[in-house]
Amino acid sequence: MRELWAQTKAFTLAVAVHALMAALVVLGTMTWKPFKPPALTGMTIEAVMVDTGAIKERREQAKREAEKAVAQKVEKDRRAKELQARKERQERERQEQEEAEKKRQKDLAVKKRQEDLRLQELRKKQDQDRKDQLKRQKDELEQMRKKREEAARQRKIEEERLKQLDARRQADADAQRQAVDEAKMQQNMAAEQREFRAGQLATKGDEYYMAIQSQVTNNWYRPPTARPGLRCRLKIVQIPGGEVISAAIAGKCNADEATRRSLVAAVERAGSLPYRGFEDVFEREIDFIFTYDDD
Repeated sequence: MRELWAQTKAFTLAVAVHALMAALVVLGTMTWKPFKPPALTGMTIEAVMVDTGAIKERREQAKREAEKAVAQKVEKDRRAKELQARKERQERERQEQEEAEKKRQKDLAVKKRQEDLRLQELRKKQDQDRKDQLKRQKDELEQMRKKREEAARQRKIEEERLKQLDARRQADADAQRQAVDEAKMQQNMAAEQREFRAGQLATKGDEYYMAIQSQVTNNWYRPPTARPGLRCRLKIVQIPGGEVISAAIAGKCNADEATRRSLVAAVERAGSLPYRGFEDVFEREIDFIFTYDDD
C-alpha cells in the first residue's frame, strides 16, 4: 500500500513538473515590451513578420527538454526509491537476521538450560541411585550379620540341646544300668532268700534269722505303699539277751520312705529279738534282710 501511494505521488509530481516546464517555455518565447500608448503622428503602419515555425521548433525543443528532465527526475526518483527499497529490504533482512539470530541464541539458551537441567537431574538421580545402592548394600550386610549371629545362636542352642540330650541319655543309661544292677541284686537277694528258705532252714543261724524275720514281721505295721517283692537290708545293734539298741536301713532297699520307717519302727517295737536257744549264733551287730512277698 505504501509503495502504491509513493508511485502515485511520483507520477503526479512528474506531470506537474512537465506542465510547469511547458509554461516556462511558452513564456520564454514571448517578447515583452513595455506598454506605450500609440502615438498618432500620422498614418504610418509597420508590419512585423513572426516566424511561427521557429517558435514551434523552440517549443518542441523545450518540451523535449522538459520531458527529458521529467524522465530524468522520474528515473532518479525511481532509482532513489529502488535504493531506498533495497536499503529497507536490506534493513528488514538485517532485522530478520538479527531476530533469527536472537531467536537462535534464545533457543540455544533454552536448550542449554534444558540440557543443564537434564544434566542436573541426571546427576541428582545418579547421586540418589548411589545412595540407594549404598543403603541396600548396608542393609544387606546388616541382614547377613544378623543371619550369622542368628545362625551362631542357633548352633549354640543346638549344641547345648545336644549336650543336654547326651547328658539325659547318659543319665538314662546310668539309671538303666542302676536299674539293671538293682534288678540283678534283687534277683541275687531273691535267690539267696530262696536258698535260705530251701536249703539252710536246718541250720541254727538260719533258724535264728527266721525267728528275727518272724518277730519283726509280727511287729510290722505294713503301710499301704508297701508292695510285694520288698527287700530291705537293716543293720541292727543289740546286746546279749536280744535287747535292741538301734536299727537302721543299711544297703539296698527297694521300699519307699514310709515303708523304710515302718521297718525300722517294727524292729524297735519288738524291743528284744529272739535270744534264748540262739546264744551260740548270737551277734551284737547283724545285717538283717527283711523280705515281703505277700504270701
